[in-house]
Amino acid sequence: MSQSLARAILVFFCFGLTLNGLVAQTSKFKVALDAGHGDHDFGAVYNGHIEKNINLAIVLKVGKLLEKHNGIEVIYTRKTDVFIDLIERANIANRADASIFVSIHCNANKNPAADGTETYVMGMSKNASNLEAAKRENAVITLEKDYKQKYEGYDPRKPETMLGMMLMQEEFLENSIALAAKIQDNFVKMLGKKSRGGGVKQAPYMVLHKAYMPRVLIETGFVSNPVEGARLDSEEGQNEIADAIYKAILSYKKDHFDGEDNSDSVKPSQRVEELPVPPSPSKKDTVIKKTEPKLADKPVTKGVVFKVQISASAKKLETVPSNFNGLKNIEVTQTPAGMYKYTYGQTANYEEAKKLLQEAKSKGYTQAFVIAFKDGKSVSVQEAMK
Repeated sequence: MSQSLARAILVFFCFGLTLNGLVAQTSKFKVALDAGHGDHDFGAVYNGHIEKNINLAIVLKVGKLLEKHNGIEVIYTRKTDVFIDLIERANIANRADASIFVSIHCNANKNPAADGTETYVMGMSKNASNLEAAKRENAVITLEKDYKQKYEGYDPRKPETMLGMMLMQEEFLENSIALAAKIQDNFVKMLGKKSRGGGVKQAPYMVLHKAYMPRVLIETGFVSNPVEGARLDSEEGQNEIADAIYKAILSYKKDHFDGEDNSDSVKPSQRVEELPVPPSPSKKDTVIKKTEPKLADKPVTKGVVFKVQISASAKKLETVPSNFNGLKNIEVTQTPAGMYKYTYGQTANYEEAKKLLQEAKSKGYTQAFVIAFKDGKSVSVQEAMK
């Protein structure tokens, strides 16, 4: 081989490496935004406030903010007042290979005093209010043609029938919870909104079930509440909600896509253990809550550590074996939104972590999963194993 030919091959090879590096660096974070309902499916309608219109307005505002970033691509399930099947909404995100799926809705209740926000991740729940919420949103499939065949016999009046057709995708669930918690944290801290029942919840939403990436469904507030409904239907109210969701997405992108270190001391990522919605606190309760000391900071463990996350709830429990089906070595941390996250055990060996996971499941924590930390900061299990 002549020197000139060898040099040309070397230059071409180096150029290829450079080009591949540029492609990798310019890969975009894809956000699929879903405005719930549309066209003849109005969603909740109270006091002249129409859910489908509010959902679309907020989605377009979130999308406009995200589109200002070169590294972000926005996919919309709808940008106008049209009807899209639930399965097609998820498939739009799947075909685009979206990084996350965010479905935006408004809540409603016969009680006009009901207010606050909720953010859901996919999962089965025994909580009656969560099942009712899923039932209401899933009922839209009855407006679709051949829905019984399309949804494999699923009955929207019985969300629990989804259990037989569900594939729990644990690798998506943890990240879904992380994104949902960031959204709820922003609603509480930025907007002063009420986080209902501890905030992040699990429920069997069909639109989430069919999306194969981290995904959340947001109930931005109650159109049935005269005050909150008017706020949701206002330009100012929609702008503030859109901004809170947008900033949560950026924070999630930084933590889970960019590969940058998280500057927050605590990442709002937790498994959700469903609890009944607590009653509104009395003035006395509020005072007690304000004066309750925060959990003491624990020393940061250097290196990689695996733990088993068994649950999280709005209720603080003493970390004694009797409260956790006999499990010892329970730790509790508190998120900015006030959730208490409970983990079992600690090890630097992933194989040992899997044994701890089996122990937790044998004690009744069937939805437990392994989480990882590096130098005290939460990282994905995949990153920790590298």
